Amino acid sequence: MADKPSVLFVCVHNAGRSQMAAAWLTRLAGDRVEVRSAGSSPGDQVNPAAVRVMAEVGIDISTETPKLLTVEAVRESDVCVTMGCGDTCPVFPGKRYLDWKLEDPAGQGVEAVRLIRDEIKTLVEGLIAEIAPEMTA
Repeated sequence: MADKPSVLFVCVHNAGRSQMAAAWLTRLAGDRVEVRSAGSSPGDQVNPAAVRVMAEVGIDISTETPKLLTVEAVRESDVCVTMGCGDTCPVFPGKRYLDWKLEDPAGQGVEAVRLIRDEIKTLVEGLIAEIAPEMTA
């Protein structure tokens, strides 16, 4: 990995899990990691329940828009994380691929999406510890 690792979160619609994961990684790792998210069949908007539960923890994803997964996005990323949604990424040598088994927030109430949000945060914290731990003097 380069000095600054790059992570791509992939979910079919890029409207819930991958958006929350990208937001958590951006918040928790700051400029130590480059963050992307995309989907093979992007939705029209980010899931309103995901927007709401992230706002509850002070993270605004209301202006995010679902993006189409491209070969370039995968090629430019060190780590590609699929979100348990059956999506696949193009495979390139030297890349790290993870699949996080997460419930789909689509059509679920805020209570259920909160649990998914918190599970994603825990997974992101573990990923940060592996790829971009804070340096201490």
